[in-house]
Amino acid sequence: MQEIIFVINESLEGGYEAEAIGLSIFTEADSWDDLKNNIIESVSCHFDDDVKRIVRMHFVKDEVLTA
Repeated sequence: MQEIIFVINESLEGGYEAEAIGLSIFTEADSWDDLKNNIIESVSCHFDDDVKRIVRMHFVKDEVLTA
């Protein structure tokens, strides 16, 4: 079973942006639940077959703190 890893970042405009590593699959959404649905739909459209795939969502949060 193929595994697809998405790197998730918070969008500057709000919501989330997702990009698959090593594949040309990109999507975005305003909420986490919508993002999950968009990722599933994007993967299905990209491959256009009935093969089941594992999708891993890796959320990246970059913060700068001062002390």
